[in-house]
Amino acid sequence: MRLTPLSLLLSLCLLPSLGLAADKSVYGLNEYARLNDIDLEVAAKLDTGAKTASLSARDIKRFKRNGESWVRFYLAIDAAHSHPIERPLARVSKIKRRAGDYDPDEGKAYTARPVIELNICMGTALRTIEVNLTDRSAFQYPLLIGSEALKRFDALVDPSLKYAAGKPACATVAHTAE
Repeated sequence: MRLTPLSLLLSLCLLPSLGLAADKSVYGLNEYARLNDIDLEVAAKLDTGAKTASLSARDIKRFKRNGESWVRFYLAIDAAHSHPIERPLARVSKIKRRAGDYDPDEGKAYTARPVIELNICMGTALRTIEVNLTDRSAFQYPLLIGSEALKRFDALVDPSLKYAAGKPACATVAHTAE
């Protein structure tokens, strides 16, 4: 078999992407995630179509502490999580509303959600990611991990797999470099 210059060039162009794929971790559509800051393990849905990560929370209140913005909330997971959690507010995100969630009288096509940083462990990877707070109690998974967080995990998601990374088993220091 003889390679033409064009096919040889195309083959050489694909080589770097093969090396990048080898450095990635393969995760399933669902994974166990340990929220180290909250000392809790939950099932998470990995969603490459969502940009951000979301954690199921209720009674979300912003407040000031020593001149800094903080947020207090309760996990909206089950009755066992009845104590408040307080974290510094990283920022407020604007999330596009779905068609069924849009209220024309209100006139906003987005909803504002507080965002906190959490140390999340999946498999053996521990990363600091931004997580917005919203009530996800109507959904099966209390934690949704979107594409921005998946990039931090160097993740490849295989939707035919579930819990491919196994139970979280991380070191104590989160990787925060971009």
